[in-house]
Amino acid sequence: MHFSTAVVTGAASGIGRALATRIGPDASRLVLADIDAAALAATADELGATAVVTDVTDPRAVQALADGAPDAQLVCLNAGVVGTAMGPPWEVGPAEWDAVFAVNVGGLVNGLRAFVPRLLASGRPARILITASLAGLPVFAGGGAYGASKHAAVAVAEQAALALSGTNVGVTVLCPALVRTAMSPTGADPADVAADALVAVRDGRFVVGVPDEWSTAIVQRAERLVSGRPPVPPAPRAAPVPTAGPARR
Repeated sequence: MHFSTAVVTGAASGIGRALATRIGPDASRLVLADIDAAALAATADELGATAVVTDVTDPRAVQALADGAPDAQLVCLNAGVVGTAMGPPWEVGPAEWDAVFAVNVGGLVNGLRAFVPRLLASGRPARILITASLAGLPVFAGGGAYGASKHAAVAVAEQAALALSGTNVGVTVLCPALVRTAMSPTGADPADVAADALVAVRDGRFVVGVPDEWSTAIVQRAERLVSGRPPVPPAPRAAPVPTAGPARR
């Protein structure tokens, strides 16, 4: 699928940069947004893209971003932060709760508010890719404000998908586990995560990136909720142990 214009927020590094790199050949125009002006300029120069320094927590800034990309067909709402406190809720200060939610949830809502009316009005096939996290599906004892914000992001993505059902605009939500970015020194290659996400966007899938070994934990959480049982710490399903094949000479 070719896009007249593609927009990526949080594009200066990590998954956002990987998405921009993958999307570039399939877009007539690539518009990249980030709050880090220097890193954004370097990425945009490398990819031949337009750089728009944007604080996604500011509705006016995100509206200006949308105004500069009136023919957007793909919008990747990817900007996100982890925060510094990863303990239980009462150990996270109010300023951090506000800051993390302002980006991970407020930035997402600002993006939807700025772009969705334009995408609908265009009448052309359009796609929205929302970057959430595996942390938005099961629930961990820690995770600080990050885990709660990603659960909210998944809920917002579901709301958007339901509201846009039957329209020209599709929604995909990306929920990877650890990815090698500034947020984590270990995990999946962001290029692979981006490639899988864009295949899902083109195929019209809603959720992408959830590692297979975590699917059971996600289902078990739902079962415990409907049964009224208390939560338990989630754990990935162990990989099957290979069995020995027939002896060969």
